[in-house]
Amino acid sequence: MSESKEQDGKLSLSKPGRLELNKTVETGKVRQSFSHGRSKTVTVEVKRKRTFERGAGGNMKEVKQGHPAAAENLSVGTSAATTTPTPTAATPEAAVGNLTDRERETRVRALHSAAEDAERVRIDDQEARRKAEIEAKERTKEEERRASEEERKKAEEIARKEAEAAVEVVVPPAEKTVTRAPAPVKAAPMEDESAPRGGKTDAKRTQTQRSRQQSRRRTSKLTIAQALETEDGATERGRSIAALKRAREREKLRARQAAGGIETTKIIREVIIPETITVSDLANRMAERGADVVRALMKLDVMANMNQVIEADMAELVAAEFGHIPKRVADSDVEIGLTTQTDDDEGQTLPRAPVVTIMGHVDHGKTSLLDALRETDVVAGEAGGITQHIGAYQVNLSKGAQITFLDTPGHEAFTEMRSRGAKVTDIVVLVIAADDSVQPQTAEAISHAKAAEVPLIVAINKMDHPNADASRIRTELLSHEIVVESLGGDVQDIEISALKKTNLDALEEAILLQAELMELTANPDRPASGAVVEAKLERGRGAVATILIQHGTLRIGDVFIAGAEWGRVRALIDDKGKNVKEAGPSVPIEVLGMQGAPLAGDDFAVVADEGRAREITEYRQRKVRDGQLIAGARGTLEQMFDRIKEGEASTLSLVLKGDVQGSVEAITNALDKLATSEVKCSFLHTGVGGITESDIGLAAASNGVILGFNVRANPQARELARKENVDIRYYSIIYDLVDDMKKLLSGMLAPEIRESIIGYADVREVFNVSKVGRVAGSFVTEGVVRRGAKVRLLRDDVVIFNGGLSTLRRFKDDVREVQNAYECGIALEGYNDIKVGDVVECYEVEEITREL
Repeated sequence: MSESKEQDGKLSLSKPGRLELNKTVETGKVRQSFSHGRSKTVTVEVKRKRTFERGAGGNMKEVKQGHPAAAENLSVGTSAATTTPTPTAATPEAAVGNLTDRERETRVRALHSAAEDAERVRIDDQEARRKAEIEAKERTKEEERRASEEERKKAEEIARKEAEAAVEVVVPPAEKTVTRAPAPVKAAPMEDESAPRGGKTDAKRTQTQRSRQQSRRRTSKLTIAQALETEDGATERGRSIAALKRAREREKLRARQAAGGIETTKIIREVIIPETITVSDLANRMAERGADVVRALMKLDVMANMNQVIEADMAELVAAEFGHIPKRVADSDVEIGLTTQTDDDEGQTLPRAPVVTIMGHVDHGKTSLLDALRETDVVAGEAGGITQHIGAYQVNLSKGAQITFLDTPGHEAFTEMRSRGAKVTDIVVLVIAADDSVQPQTAEAISHAKAAEVPLIVAINKMDHPNADASRIRTELLSHEIVVESLGGDVQDIEISALKKTNLDALEEAILLQAELMELTANPDRPASGAVVEAKLERGRGAVATILIQHGTLRIGDVFIAGAEWGRVRALIDDKGKNVKEAGPSVPIEVLGMQGAPLAGDDFAVVADEGRAREITEYRQRKVRDGQLIAGARGTLEQMFDRIKEGEASTLSLVLKGDVQGSVEAITNALDKLATSEVKCSFLHTGVGGITESDIGLAAASNGVILGFNVRANPQARELARKENVDIRYYSIIYDLVDDMKKLLSGMLAPEIRESIIGYADVREVFNVSKVGRVAGSFVTEGVVRRGAKVRLLRDDVVIFNGGLSTLRRFKDDVREVQNAYECGIALEGYNDIKVGDVVECYEVEEITREL
């Protein structure tokens, strides 16, 4: 096959008997116009339809449009479609085959020129139609603009007439009627309607011709100002209907105010005032101008700007000055309604299991008793035992009753709970070994139970020991003011053996009996509240807290607060390690989902939403930070003296430790004799031996002082006392100790107020002095008149003023005192109603310290 030949990208024929296929696409350019004067030129490709047939020699030949053979090929169902005519030399096909290359190229170029002329004519027709549509749209817009202009003129005319009628003010006959003319409204330029329309048509035609010669594309974006701009550059824009209405309302308001027909009423608001507030915030809450608030503060001699913080007292005065109702609030108000729960109705409460804490000396069988009680759990016996892993667990008895036990190794957790005000336990079981005696830690446990004001049950353990003597234990308890039932008291005592598991049922019955007497009930249908037994951080679980529910029911998804931390319950795990969906009263439960680990003894409560939880925890965290920066109220004896002077303390809490029991008893009896109806000493704990960490924790929880008689504190206790800021006093002579405590108790008594009159002065003349007020020219008739002393103003032997002196002068000099038979000038603080003949009585107030 020979090489093909391409001419202008069109189909061409080479030598006779040969057919070459080249590009069959004709191209052209068309300009598209869009809105806002934008245009675009695109390339259009036109494909021609070609028909071929086989010639006499078997070669394919192209059939031109309009040729009889093409019509015969397009017809269907005729005989010509199935037969092919034999070309001769006289037919056009034969003539084409006999043409030279030059003639063939000439014919092809002629065909191309004809096609381009036809495409150009079609494009010109499209352009003419587009221009006609644009002109029609412009004529429609022009008519709409004229109609809107006429409506605007009518509205302006109506507004002008109403404004002229509203500003007419009636004045007395002596004056003239004054009419305030409205501001002239600039009218938009209007076209002359009398001009012939033909002129406008010619102008448009000229503009259209000029725009054809220029570029159709804009150089920048079309703005509203350009769209409204006319040919001469002026912008057709007037006042809107809304602006005209506002101007009309302002004119009417001025007219009513001038005629006195309008009255303004000040809105009285309730202004919430926190402990500190900025001036701008106070102005916003009162809906007053900030400058007016600053001006009011300047009248109160307070120079403050808009961003300055003022106290609540000053803010309250400013709010009252503006006529508003101030309402004082404090930061602690966020906790209102959190811990104060309303009393439940008797029909809503149900009996709950008692919460029991087992305490005692470390070698007296406390751990063995706990193990023995766990084995009495019916459910644990069936399931194969339980695992105590959260410090609290619940035992199900054979009779169907339940008892919740708290495992408190040592007394630190119990002390921390009580120091934070969380009364977790209901009953304390005191374990004492029958073969031993009442040890110091046993006495300390008794002190903790008394301080918590919870009932006590004595369990005398190790009765299976050969040297067991229960009567000796009962007798020793009498020295600690514990009288058991066998000796005529009200404290239950049970003889048990944890090793042999004897008489445990009697102990459980004693616990249930004591709980029945206490009538322990709770409402399970209210939001849950309780206390934190312990808290820790675990890998993969985050902060985990052991909660003892006291009221209500805790469910998964509840938002709660635990001390200074908050969270949402993600999981609840009981004492057997099983996931549960809810936990009722007296149930120990592990809670997952806290932001941080709280402290043991913190209160626990469910709140409505996360917003309130964040608000309360932020306040508590600020309180904790402030407590860390400022030393606590408990501390040294000097600080306690200050609190006693302010009347904050009436009971002196003491922890007494001595070298022998006789010295401790002597000191206790001596201090008890100092007690009166107003003040007294309260012994949190007394014992023999050195001062331990437990003593420090007990004194810190009760804001007490530790007294050591011939004993000292160990290093750990001294470090803890330094950290907790607890004062430790050492004595070796009992009289020094009693004298210091007597002085401390004497300082707790309210001082005696005694007045002593030091002089009198008669008012003989009254003068008005600038910047001072009325000054009484007086003559001292008795005693002395002294600056800084209190005075009374007597008129006809009746006291009409009681206050202080603001000025005391002799001639023009300020003096400290004026003696008898001398003249002086006296001015009273905040009182100017002084008359000739009044008597000034000068006296001093003396506070006399009372002693026991």
